[in-house]
Amino acid sequence: MIIERFSKTVIASGILRFYVATGFFGISLFFLFNVNLFTPMEIVLGIVFATVFLKTLSNVMLSLLILLFNLDNKKAELDFKYHTQKIDELLSELTTVDSNSKNTSTTN
Repeated sequence: MIIERFSKTVIASGILRFYVATGFFGISLFFLFNVNLFTPMEIVLGIVFATVFLKTLSNVMLSLLILLFNLDNKKAELDFKYHTQKIDELLSELTTVDSNSKNTSTTN
């Protein structure tokens, strides 16, 4: 659940699309400045293959981010919250029992 939310946030942020778009325009500018060295077919194929490569690389980066995402801190935080709630419940139960015992001792 946490990893799904994290990956959806990364995808929705648009950073991967920005990475691919920047690479696309960089490759396009490279071929534009070196147009006399390449044929039109080489330029089109170079742009297409470079864009596909950058898209693949961005997906690999996302996969590595998800793979290396550490859940130990989140687990410790959830355990702490659980134990805190449990202690609070026990303390409230103890105060209730204590106040009930005081009420019964004063009425007798």
